[in-house]
Amino acid sequence: MGKNMGSADRVLRVLVALVVGVLILTGSLTGVWAWVLGVLAVVFLATSTVSVCPLYTVLGVRTNKAPTNS
Repeated sequence: MGKNMGSADRVLRVLVALVVGVLILTGSLTGVWAWVLGVLAVVFLATSTVSVCPLYTVLGVRTNKAPTNS
């Protein structure tokens, strides 16, 4: 599976994950929303680390301009 995420996409995902993490740790975000957004934040961090978003693959979306490594 080739990389399909550009650097701007990766940075944005990490920033969103960090904000969600801070909101959860400070107690500003609690309950079901904390769990849902916390799981989403973990997914964002994981996909940013490997530069591959499975949903992008299914939808045929690419935010990088490099050729795929298939």
